[in-house]
Amino acid sequence: MTPFIAEILGTMLMILLGNGVVANVVLKGTKGNNSGWIVITTAWAFAVFVGVVVAGPVSGAHLNPIVTLGLALVGKFAWSQVTTYVLAQMIGAMIGAFLVWLSHKDHFAATDDEGAKLACFSTGPAIRNYSSNLISEIIGTFVLIFVIFYLAGPDVSIAVAADAKIGLGSIGALPVAILVWAIGLSLGGTTGYAINPARDLGPRIVHSLLMKGSSDWSYAWVPIVGPIIGSSLAALSYLMLI
Repeated sequence: MTPFIAEILGTMLMILLGNGVVANVVLKGTKGNNSGWIVITTAWAFAVFVGVVVAGPVSGAHLNPIVTLGLALVGKFAWSQVTTYVLAQMIGAMIGAFLVWLSHKDHFAATDDEGAKLACFSTGPAIRNYSSNLISEIIGTFVLIFVIFYLAGPDVSIAVAADAKIGLGSIGALPVAILVWAIGLSLGGTTGYAINPARDLGPRIVHSLLMKGSSDWSYAWVPIVGPIIGSSLAALSYLMLI
């Protein structure tokens, strides 16, 4: 296991479970059909938890180019590793999207709504207004990155035995999952809260390769540019405050 492989696996699992719940809710004939937004946001939060549990001990579980960018901007991550991490995240997102299609193939075939099929891969606005959609992604990403800067791991200020176990194990991945859950419930209804370019672009590319309907490339810039701006503003705010 290397950081590169860890980011691939963590992102793959996150997308498989995150986009998988969208497929379960919107595709025709699934047992979870029409189960709603609460199901989607909850499963997406748990999907992040699963990805972080697997990748965290090796790569830090960025799973998102914007997390990598934000950490680099504030000096918490080496710029020399940014490209490697982003590439791994894109690969993992594409593999995860492919597995969603593979596991729901019959239900994709049974569904006539091309928009619903696209939603199983990438995000889209509830009301298409590019300036408002961009602002929504900026705000959601700002919250994600700014709070991540303040998530603290276990700290011990006194000497401990060499074999001491410090921390909460896998439960240490829970705070970021709760954060994503809160963003989805409170801010996600406008654009589907991509807040992650790899999460949107990678699966959108897979959709364009596997599906016949439009991949809505005219919107694809929003979940890329918005998170970049949001992450940069979060980094700037954090640096000003410290």
